Amino acid sequence: MLFDGASLVLYMCGFVVYMANIVKGLRVVSGGKYDVELVEGEVAVGVKGGTGGEEKPLGRDDSLKVLAASNTILALVLVGVLVLQTGQWYAERKQTQEIEQIRKDKTAANKGNGSTQKAASAKKKA
Repeated sequence: MLFDGASLVLYMCGFVVYMANIVKGLRVVSGGKYDVELVEGEVAVGVKGGTGGEEKPLGRDDSLKVLAASNTILALVLVGVLVLQTGQWYAERKQTQEIEQIRKDKTAANKGNGSTQKAASAKKKA
């Protein structure tokens, strides 16, 4: 359950990064419209300015840097999902091996106890 939940959280983080930065950044880069608004009320990828909380749209270089950083973050998030899924597979495999070993030990112990009990009862009869 832990692995699945953590994978889901990472997928959601990846989705948010994709929708917030990558899609918007690709629209800006493919349109070639830097320092302008994309959609009514939606400013191109930007940072908050020093005065009045206004956002300054980023230029071409900065937009491409944000896009590259977002792609790197997304790649790391997806590698994290792969690591979690591999860890889950390993944990399940190890658990199955331990269960099989316990079953073998119990059957060996039962066979050993059964043969000594038969020998002891045979000696009593004799």
